[in-house]
Amino acid sequence: MTVTPDTVLWEPPADVLQTSRIGRYLTWLETERGLVFADYAALWEWSVTDLTGFWQSIWDYFEVVAHDPPEAVLGDAAMPGARWFPGATLNYAENLLRIPGRTDDETVVHAYSHSREPVRLTARQLRDQVRRVRAGLKARGVGKGDRVAAYAPNIPETYVLMLATASLGAIFSSCAPEFGVRSVIDRWSQIEPKVLVATDGYRYGDKAISRRAETADIAAAIPSIEHVITIGYLEAGGDWDQLDGDDPLEFEPVPFDHPLYVLYSSGTTGLPKPIVHGHGGILLEHLKTLALHHDLGPDDRFFWFTTTGWMMWNFLVSGPLVGASIVLFDGNPGWPDLNALWDLVDTAGITYFGTSAPFLMACRKAGLTPRKRLKGVGSTGAPLPAEGFAWVYEAVGSDLQLLSLSGGTDVCTGFVGGSPLLPVRAGVIAGRILGARVEAYDAGGNPVIGELGELVITAPMPSMPVGFWGDADGSRYREAYFDVFPGIWRHGDWITIASDGSCVITGRSDATLNRGGVRLGTAEFYSVVESLPEVVDSLVVHLDKPDDPNGELLLFVVLTEGIELDDALRGRIARELRAALSPRHVPDAAYQVRAVPHTLSGKKLEVPVKRILTGTPVESAAAKGALANPESLTAFADLAAKRE
Repeated sequence: MTVTPDTVLWEPPADVLQTSRIGRYLTWLETERGLVFADYAALWEWSVTDLTGFWQSIWDYFEVVAHDPPEAVLGDAAMPGARWFPGATLNYAENLLRIPGRTDDETVVHAYSHSREPVRLTARQLRDQVRRVRAGLKARGVGKGDRVAAYAPNIPETYVLMLATASLGAIFSSCAPEFGVRSVIDRWSQIEPKVLVATDGYRYGDKAISRRAETADIAAAIPSIEHVITIGYLEAGGDWDQLDGDDPLEFEPVPFDHPLYVLYSSGTTGLPKPIVHGHGGILLEHLKTLALHHDLGPDDRFFWFTTTGWMMWNFLVSGPLVGASIVLFDGNPGWPDLNALWDLVDTAGITYFGTSAPFLMACRKAGLTPRKRLKGVGSTGAPLPAEGFAWVYEAVGSDLQLLSLSGGTDVCTGFVGGSPLLPVRAGVIAGRILGARVEAYDAGGNPVIGELGELVITAPMPSMPVGFWGDADGSRYREAYFDVFPGIWRHGDWITIASDGSCVITGRSDATLNRGGVRLGTAEFYSVVESLPEVVDSLVVHLDKPDDPNGELLLFVVLTEGIELDDALRGRIARELRAALSPRHVPDAAYQVRAVPHTLSGKKLEVPVKRILTGTPVESAAAKGALANPESLTAFADLAAKRE
């Protein structure tokens, strides 16, 4: 299939208003509120201008369980510091464990792993496990406001622990067990957890990896940890089963913005920012996005490939809020080959398959044709190029809805994505998500349409962070999002928004390629370079030169085994970039490297590489514990030394 950006690959079916959850929501708005919207654009416009009307409708439509009603919807709309639903008390775990539309005996958690046999939990079993673990935490002195940390993978125990912690009004934080000790200590020393729950290890494909020594080092380094509980995951044993008791399952009523969990920025430079998310904001945001955008409900089995160190885990495990069962997977997604996760679709009965854009592009490059009956495929983590869209519709299924979305740990959701009401076009994100007033700003802070601009959010969202942990005066929080455009959230991405609301994200604005004053996004660059069969991965950086307004554009490529970067391949790369993008995109130099540095959640690290190439020592340029492959930085340090 030959596609160009904007090629229509899927259109909403004629009966979409009768068959989708957003269609039923529109009917409810008409019946209950007297509101009628001609199309998605009109609905979105209302959702970001009448913030009170929209978010009250989400509260009412999904029948949020509250202990004390709110005094208002939005007490203060100023950013930062908007106050949502003041006076309300509720509990995220209580709302989730209702699991609407599901009976007690229906399976709601399907867990698969390279370390043990599959595990399934019914709604009744999930509630009972949460009750028992809650009692065990309470017996160890955990109460409202205390922190509970999990050094554990994407398995049912981690999920149960999060819900049990939330039920007490305590605060949860997780790190995937592949995180290095220094990286974990950097995160948790900031929040001072009382309890640490850790797996003894895990299996990645056919490789067993112990985590006993790492757990001991973490516990020794963080004095606040009073109890260490071990899950026998790699081997039998551990004392997880001792987190038990006879207390009934109860839910601590907490204010709307009471901390639910702490997520972290990637921490590739400096200490990771501890981003605090609240019970109410996450509850409303995930209800809205999972039901009205991903169209998930009681008939769905929802899967997203993620670790517990990425916000997509928090998003995935909210599935039961809307009645969906969830599919957890822990292991190497490429073992024994890239078909592993696609095979899981059949094994687990997945209806909605979520993954990252790099995974989809790797499957395309490998020539896979998995052909699955899926309702939807979700893609995030990086921009998905047009050929990635085409591959999904050619090789996976022609009648599914591909939802490419972008958001962040900062809001624990997407703010641009798809909708059952919008067509899917190659290389294009279908629209802005309800309740997210996303705009593109030029350098002067003016909104632009059809032009590249800074992605900003100009109205508050309930899932914007409560704050950063330990940031008493809010200065770190303001500096992170509000330092460029006062009162406006600046996210740090380049975005082009079309007149119809569709958009294209072209990479991080702090990794911009600026050639002679023309800003070039990195995403479109990678799309071209990595389409060449010889190129496995790539990274591009732009270095300023005082005597040259164009600066210096450097390309680094990882090639398939046995291939060398010679002049012929350099020439092909240059020709492809010139033809597909522009002469400005042709690099001044290209280098072959063994690996491109990635964070543990798969993001490329352009900025640390740029720092290394301009003289910053490796240990200062990036926190190695936050990288999937820290050894990859050595090649850039060697090159920096040679260039000097």
